[in-house]
Amino acid sequence: MPNSSSTSGTSGTTGTPGTAGTSAGSVQSVDRAVSVLEILARLGEAGVTEISEELGVHKSTAFRILGVLENRGLVGQEKERGKYFLGAGVLRLAGAAAIRLDISQEGQPVCRALADDTGETANIAVLDGDAAVNIMQARGAAAVTAYNWLGRRTPLHATASGKVLLAHLPRDRREALVTRKLARFTENTLTTAAGLRAQLTAAFEDGFAQSAEELEIGLNAVAAPVRAHDGGVIGAIGVSGPAYRMERALLPELAERAAEAAAELSRRMGYAA
Repeated sequence: MPNSSSTSGTSGTTGTPGTAGTSAGSVQSVDRAVSVLEILARLGEAGVTEISEELGVHKSTAFRILGVLENRGLVGQEKERGKYFLGAGVLRLAGAAAIRLDISQEGQPVCRALADDTGETANIAVLDGDAAVNIMQARGAAAVTAYNWLGRRTPLHATASGKVLLAHLPRDRREALVTRKLARFTENTLTTAAGLRAQLTAAFEDGFAQSAEELEIGLNAVAAPVRAHDGGVIGAIGVSGPAYRMERALLPELAERAAEAAAELSRRMGYAA
């Protein structure tokens, strides 16, 4: 009969055998993978032997890490010389990070000007998986709430910014998000795929989207798309405020102001209409 104490000793933990050990091993693997990327960034290129020495691990371990990174496009290999170098996947990740940093930097004065122009709260949002996340906020003189939207993830189907981002997604991805179960937040929230598709079509054609008490009762908003140098939509800039002041009849006019701000920010991001 196996000795239970030796079994638990193998995992090096108490409680569920192997759980903590597996977790620690996963963290160590991630740390080593990141170290490999840093080594290649510093050296430009390196072979398995050099990388294993830098990491302080066996060559077989270094080879496995490099294999995973190569499969994900984060490293490449010169087949003739056997040297590894940073792959195009790193550029893709760096580009995404740079875009978010750039839109934050370039968007600050535009967001502030939009808030001053409308007197309401202006926000810049970007896509974050299946939600919109607000990366910048400015309050106008008439803003009556101190609510902070900065960093908050909001549903795509119930917000003006979210609808803008959703409307410009590739068709397959957009359909996957439109046809899933849509959460209801108020009696005005769109929860049918057909209804949402109609609003997304309008948002795409009109160049702006709006939401009227769809996320919260008493809150209305408008938003317009921000484009990168290649014309792709990378964010949305919009205005939100109380429904008693941002009345439905005024939303198209406010949307035009948001569209002007979006055009200015797009220009700053290198887009030439």
